Amino acid sequence: MKLKGLKSLVTGSEGFVGRHLVSSLKQKGAEVLEIDVQKGVDLTKNKQIDDYIKNTSSLDIIFHLAAIVFVPYSFKNPWITYKTNLLGTLNMLEIARKMDVKKFVFASSYVYGTPKYLPIDENHPLQANSPYNRSKIIGEELCRGYYEEYGCKCIILRPFNIYGIGQNKQFLIPEIIDQLQFNKIVLRDPNPKRDYVYIDDVVSAYIKVAINDFFGFETFNIGTGCSYSVKEIVDKIIKLSKKKEVVINYTNKKRENEINNIVANIQKAKDKLSWQPLIDINKGLSLILKEKNFM
Repeated sequence: MKLKGLKSLVTGSEGFVGRHLVSSLKQKGAEVLEIDVQKGVDLTKNKQIDDYIKNTSSLDIIFHLAAIVFVPYSFKNPWITYKTNLLGTLNMLEIARKMDVKKFVFASSYVYGTPKYLPIDENHPLQANSPYNRSKIIGEELCRGYYEEYGCKCIILRPFNIYGIGQNKQFLIPEIIDQLQFNKIVLRDPNPKRDYVYIDDVVSAYIKVAINDFFGFETFNIGTGCSYSVKEIVDKIIKLSKKKEVVINYTNKKRENEINNIVANIQKAKDKLSWQPLIDINKGLSLILKEKNFM
């Protein structure tokens, strides 16, 4: 499948990943229909969706990114999380079914729970430990159902910890960099390790899915195969920024259902998508710091 002239629909187009994906698709010549609550379209309401796409005769691919993604928010607001993430997914799968869309790409994440082994491959058992990741696990099953029962071709991408320019400050790396301007960083637990994958590499994975031909139902981990602790990330940011006399304080308060370490096995994406990450943690952090004038 070629990108030039590709008729694509991106939900969550105003979100962190959505903005980057839409920009990349347009640069490569794809036609992009953007759907987002900020554009007045609530994916839990069928009429709003139907009105928005009523002049769209056909679609080649749907990238379904729209979701409530912040885990702490999901604990405080489970009903909103389940309603938004599940009904939104179901409604977009219905669009894919009715319009005979060639590919439905579903953004999933944090579905493995506490690892039984590392690195985690796509065959690792799925374990819910928050309303957010439970909603994603159920969403994946909805995709499987629409594939098995209606023949909708579904590709699930499971990015690990995405970071990059433009990410909301409620996430770790932008939170650290935001505090850096005051020469004082206060965080909770320094120990949890995560596999951080830069936004440009995540977008390139979506593009690879768009141009590769798949038949059926596929799932891919998107990460780097390396993990870093909170303390290691803080130390790298300070070193790269060349900031001096930064006060660092860890309260050692652990999050509910905290996971100590997560590392992705990305061999399947390398083999079947011809995808691999190109931006390592030092380069990724440097790009953000330069954008913030900290380098």
